[in-house]
Amino acid sequence: MARRWLSNTLLLPLYLSLTACPSTEKEAASAGSDVASVVNSTAAVMPDDPDPALWEIKDEDTTIYLFGTVHILKPGMSWFDDAVKDSFDASDELVIEMIKPDPADMVKIVTDLAINKTGVSLREKLTAEDRTHYEKTLTKLGLPLAAFDPLDPWFASVNISLIPLIKNGYATDQGVEDELLSHAKARSLKVSGLETPEQQLGFFDNLPEDVQIRFLNFTVDTIDEAAEGMEQMVAHWANANVDALGELMNAGLEDKVLYETLLVNRNITWAEWVDQRMDKPGKIFLAVGAGHLAGESSLQALLAKKGIVAKRIQY
Repeated sequence: MARRWLSNTLLLPLYLSLTACPSTEKEAASAGSDVASVVNSTAAVMPDDPDPALWEIKDEDTTIYLFGTVHILKPGMSWFDDAVKDSFDASDELVIEMIKPDPADMVKIVTDLAINKTGVSLREKLTAEDRTHYEKTLTKLGLPLAAFDPLDPWFASVNISLIPLIKNGYATDQGVEDELLSHAKARSLKVSGLETPEQQLGFFDNLPEDVQIRFLNFTVDTIDEAAEGMEQMVAHWANANVDALGELMNAGLEDKVLYETLLVNRNITWAEWVDQRMDKPGKIFLAVGAGHLAGESSLQALLAKKGIVAKRIQY
């Protein structure tokens, strides 16, 4: 069970880190209410026929279809049709954020990075008040109080965030990438990743410890909104409501280090990848987390600064 849990950890959506991480306790309290407020003010209904947003980047001999993904979904959701399927079928390569290693390698990567090497347990790093809230949350989720003691705060935060989603019917093997990879395998399509597993987990692991602890405290403070927030994110994604999705995903995001590390800097790197890839002929289906395609620091906005236009495909 522990091995399977660890091997699933890298499947955790990086959107969890983008929902918020305030920089002070005061901001944490206000951000918690901000998330609930945004969820309520931007309420969306899941459509019968999901049609997520899709863009096209094109020159004389290169086409890149840009598609925003949700890394974890409930089983049975149908979105791979219409323009999404047509664009995928027209592509000769699938590019995603990261190609998953096999479970044994995954466990090694996760444990090498997530195990705390300071000798101080996670709960000892928390203030008395924060520790009380943290322990109450673990109890509510049915976890032992010492569950994450030997691990880094980011690992505890991301895993705690996932539990309410799984209890609400989401599955770590039902994300958009899972379906895209299945179709790619059926076509023997070339598949590549923008990042390695070590890089993805490294974004969390390299965060300063105080940022990781604020991330954990915020996760604890807003755990009751996690499932409803995810429902709304998926509904906005399915309705191709990019602006509302960006607003919800970034509600309360105040910590500059977290924001730049997990969103902006990665988008900058990916924009450079797109720029260079446009120099080579071919058709590529590029699928990255939907949060990267919304807001003022979106991948499309950074591409526009390079003179590269991502045109929305209406369908």
